[in-house]
Amino acid sequence: MGTTVERLLPPDDDGVAEALLELTREIATKELAPLVHEAEERGEFPEAAYRLLGKSGLLSLPFPEEYGGGAQPYEVYLQVLEEVATAWPSVAVGVSVHALTANVVATHGSEELNHEWLPRMLSGDWLGAYCLSEPQAGSDVSSIRTRAVRDGDEYVVTGTKQWISNGSCADYYILFARTSDDAKRGLSAFVVPADSEGMSFGAPEKKMGLTCDVTTQVIFEGARVPAAQLIGEEGAGMRIALSALDAGRLGIAAVATGIGQAALAHAVAYAGQREQFGKKIGEQQGLQFLLADMGADVERARATYLLAARLKDAGRPFSRQASIAKLTATDAAMRVTTDAVQVLGGNGYTREYPVERLFRDAKVTQIFEGTNQIQRMVIGRDLLR
Repeated sequence: MGTTVERLLPPDDDGVAEALLELTREIATKELAPLVHEAEERGEFPEAAYRLLGKSGLLSLPFPEEYGGGAQPYEVYLQVLEEVATAWPSVAVGVSVHALTANVVATHGSEELNHEWLPRMLSGDWLGAYCLSEPQAGSDVSSIRTRAVRDGDEYVVTGTKQWISNGSCADYYILFARTSDDAKRGLSAFVVPADSEGMSFGAPEKKMGLTCDVTTQVIFEGARVPAAQLIGEEGAGMRIALSALDAGRLGIAAVATGIGQAALAHAVAYAGQREQFGKKIGEQQGLQFLLADMGADVERARATYLLAARLKDAGRPFSRQASIAKLTATDAAMRVTTDAVQVLGGNGYTREYPVERLFRDAKVTQIFEGTNQIQRMVIGRDLLR
């Protein structure tokens, strides 16, 4: 079929990456896809899906083997993530967020912190959440108000985090809190287990899409966090948050590409079956051109995130390319899902067909991990630097 994805694997791959992608595709098709419609209608947290992916080793791919990771290149991890998103975008977003949290610890944590926490994060038994945004601090990280005040061997944390994926369902939280009033060096990062006293959660947000990506407020009311759970140095939180977001944006780019790929596949299948005026609608040149543009959008999106991932894997700067990938892939997802609804016509506007849900799921990818307006600012400033 013309919508088959031709995967590009690292040139030195020994067959492991190909096997991982085949395993992911099998799980996505046989285990995840049959559950999506009902679960999304009810807005259930897909715990069993995360446990299955964790048990299969798919939550730890781009991390060192010594901590229980899969030691896979980021370009392989992102293609695995895209396969998950093609079946169930909400779960793929949760996986991306989890990888973002583990990346913070693996990249910035001390050796002691890594040995204590990463094995649990990568085992599949724990799922993480990323506590950065606040009601008044979304793209403007410097406006964070949540405070962590040192008290002996602990920090006392007070404040409210907003729009937290995996919300009340995570096993641990990567928390960014203000330890001083310095705008750039006043934030610090912490690992906070979910059972910490002084933490509570708001009700799940009632969202347009990604309803199984449970999103809540996380509220800290005098929560005590041991100083040993500080990630990096005190005051390094801004640098940690921004560097982690580069990797996180690639995750969202891969998720958005998966959403677009799924919508394209549904549209192509429908165009090959639906008849009007005595022939398949896919035989109409006007519709073929629409499908061609959709296919080009999806492949452009995939190419941008793979380029950025390869730069990351090579240890080269990739911040601008991460923003380009996030911008390109998420805008493409919105166009492709919109056009997929158009291909299906009235049927595409009903919940009986998946393209309606994919359309709703695509929208937020243009917003989280930095809005696409923020991505344009990042790209423009980097070009002019």
